[in-house]
Amino acid sequence: MFPGMNPKKMQAVMKQMGISQDEISASKVIIEKTDNSKIIIENPSVTKIKMQGQETFQIAGEIREETAEVGISEDDVKTVMEKTGKSEEEAREVLEKTGDLAEAILELS
Repeated sequence: MFPGMNPKKMQAVMKQMGISQDEISASKVIIEKTDNSKIIIENPSVTKIKMQGQETFQIAGEIREETAEVGISEDDVKTVMEKTGKSEEEAREVLEKTGDLAEAILELS
């Protein structure tokens, strides 16, 4: 932040400004995104920074992403079978294609 400044002096200045930093020991950080995919950070360096009553986290490490897989529940398959009179195979196939219970029922009706 300030090149050439003594780290201890830097900590003292930050403390006077009401800023505190704490290292957090972590083996993995997982961020679950709203689309159900995940960002996974292996061997992270995690720092919690508290400033003006707010806490923020700084994370660095080896990043990999996992995409969301569309999961078809057995209850959904049974519901489609009951509502449409179709076989389990047909119900599962359309559910996987549409990803939506109502749409699958409409398509098979």
